[in-house]
Amino acid sequence: MKTRRFHWSGAKQTAAAIRAWSAAGLPTVDVSGIEAEVRNGGDAALLRLTARFDATERAPQSVRVDTAAIEAALASLDTGLRESLELAIANVRTVAAAQIDPQPRAAQLPQGHTVTVREAPVGAVGIYAPGGRAAYPSSVLMGAVPARVAGVERVVLATPPGPNGAVPSPVLAVAALCEIDEVYAVGGAQAIFALAYGTESVAAVDVVAGPGNAWVREAKRAVSGIVGIDSLAGPSELMLIAGHDVDPGWAALDLCAQAEHGADGPLVVASVEAAVLDAVEAAAERAAGERVEIGDAPLALVHIADSDAAIDLANAFAPEHLELLEQDAALLADRVTTAGCVFAGNHSATAFGDYVAGSNHVLPTGGAGRFSGPLGPHAFRRRIATVEVPPEAAAKLAPHVDTIARAEGLPVHGESAMIRAKDSK
Repeated sequence: MKTRRFHWSGAKQTAAAIRAWSAAGLPTVDVSGIEAEVRNGGDAALLRLTARFDATERAPQSVRVDTAAIEAALASLDTGLRESLELAIANVRTVAAAQIDPQPRAAQLPQGHTVTVREAPVGAVGIYAPGGRAAYPSSVLMGAVPARVAGVERVVLATPPGPNGAVPSPVLAVAALCEIDEVYAVGGAQAIFALAYGTESVAAVDVVAGPGNAWVREAKRAVSGIVGIDSLAGPSELMLIAGHDVDPGWAALDLCAQAEHGADGPLVVASVEAAVLDAVEAAAERAAGERVEIGDAPLALVHIADSDAAIDLANAFAPEHLELLEQDAALLADRVTTAGCVFAGNHSATAFGDYVAGSNHVLPTGGAGRFSGPLGPHAFRRRIATVEVPPEAAAKLAPHVDTIARAEGLPVHGESAMIRAKDSK
């Protein structure tokens, strides 16, 4: 691995130094050209871009995957894999359902009126799942299940085709298990633009969600405001806080597991004991072995003074995944305020959250945990406020409306309220 020791210079300064070091040399991404092609060229542009960026050996003839192919994929799914995927779907559904409050939140105000805030699902959602040379059925269920729990009527999937031009069978099978309405064999930035703007085959959606590479992330940034997005989830990252009794082999495998997603996401290990850092570093090098994609991953090692400094660093760094491999992990977890997902205790590997724990693996990266969190049903719901002002409340409120409106130079606002106050007498 590409390893560097960082000297403690305060939580914010150390976190910033790690981010700058791990990002050094990464290419800049400009998706404006792809956006213009998709908006102007529709399906023809999608097929052309797919042939260029995704299915390098055989391009699909249509962007939409036939329903029969999806049904066949489910029928041929390995029994053991189906059992595991259904467990993951059930657990993600349970956690998502626990986040939904079916009761509108009504506030009774002292003047006698009420304001009720309720939630309603958006009409259509586009789930993006990475793919191409690999297949990620887990990303399909992580997006589709919360959308269904949220009550979304139309859920569609966009995912890159494999080298043969077809979407991998496990991905199609999970789409069937999650009752996804449409599947499109399109990946990358072009998929995001198709979902946001629509083409001849792809009807535009209201929200786009799901993880992806830098191109997908920048495309989501570009369409934010045209559609809703869940977050700018980019390259996977992991921070470990390792106690004196940590198993270096376990920690090393956790680091290497995240590095399997690519070498452009930072890995961080913080420990009070320098010997622990040495042991984890050596174990990680052994675990990485000859795997090039893991061997190039940036691994930052930070020697800290105590557990308080470790939590300060975690809160400043805001990692996507934070593992607390400490005896008092549960107590430390309560003090974490910015991580996308916290895994507390030596047995709580990030891999459980990636697949079957029920938590969502679509998480904020790049420090975005400071203002966002895991993908959940609320990403697919919108709030609607209803105001009910009876005559008595109108009489009490109108003079205040009139006063504020005139101060802002908008007197008709005041007149609109005052006429109702006069009518209530």
